[in-house]
Amino acid sequence: MPDRPQRAAALRYTGSGAPQVVAAGRGHVAETILASAREAGVPVHEDPDLADALALLALGDEVPEELWTAVARVLAWAYELDEKAIRTKA
Repeated sequence: MPDRPQRAAALRYTGSGAPQVVAAGRGHVAETILASAREAGVPVHEDPDLADALALLALGDEVPEELWTAVARVLAWAYELDEKAIRTKA
């Protein structure tokens, strides 16, 4: 079975309501999303199934309830990385 094409999704979470999809794509678009995230120092978490599910949503859509647990795990992972970086700088 051939490898699935690269895919990526980016979320915005302000702390109220559900996170929103701000970018999603496959192939070249996914590579651009990932490169932009890395350039900006945004942590990149790999979860192909979640990326596929998020890519089905329209840009600006809130993450639906059935994906909240998976997205919460990713956000917790990102917050933990941020906390570690803050402690390292102190």
